[in-house]
Amino acid sequence: MTTLTIIMPVYNETRTISQILQKISEIKIDKQLIVVDDFSSDGSREKILSFKDRVDKIILHEKNLGKGAAIKSAQEFIIGKYVIIQDADLEYDPSDYDKLMKPFFENKFKVVYGSRVLGRNRYKAINFSSLRRVFYNHLLTILSNILNKQKLTDAHTCYKVFESDLFKKIDLKEKRFGFCPEVTTKISKLGYKIKEIPISYKGRSYEEGKKIGLIDGFDAIKCLIKYKFID
Repeated sequence: MTTLTIIMPVYNETRTISQILQKISEIKIDKQLIVVDDFSSDGSREKILSFKDRVDKIILHEKNLGKGAAIKSAQEFIIGKYVIIQDADLEYDPSDYDKLMKPFFENKFKVVYGSRVLGRNRYKAINFSSLRRVFYNHLLTILSNILNKQKLTDAHTCYKVFESDLFKKIDLKEKRFGFCPEVTTKISKLGYKIKEIPISYKGRSYEEGKKIGLIDGFDAIKCLIKYKFID
């Protein structure tokens, strides 16, 4: 059985997509790579197709739907025992896969998050693009912990790893960045504790292609409340 399925949503990442695909292809792990192009218009799609011999499944959206929708599109094609979410930029390093997988191999957890701030002073973490982003991430993590009874330091990290049998049972509904609070809340409601592992991180600016914004922070709060108390 394949060990790890990697789901990579892509939207207009022409500057980094070839590099991240190359990095993943070099990782020595039994893997399945699913790339979902969310209707890129900057040449990303063409670069993805040029890697088709190293990508196990390519899904092409016919219109831009959002990160959460891209992940949902890939959900039914997962064949790995575990699944990880990987952004198409270079903020997160696939060389961290090994340590993210370790808690699973020790049979201790079913969900592992890669924390950008665990063991560090988050407000001195120079790799975040701005102190404002660190502050908002901190507030959202505190709120998530209160509602979901977790003890996370970085609830909205990209690197989320799940046992695939568990992940495939989750009915994902959020189309955009609301995927993060949605999946954390639904996992928590099922009674699973989330293990955190410190990871490397190199944040980029909006000028470099950062897409998540203030409105997504308000949407995250809405999602936390919705999936905790309503849905």
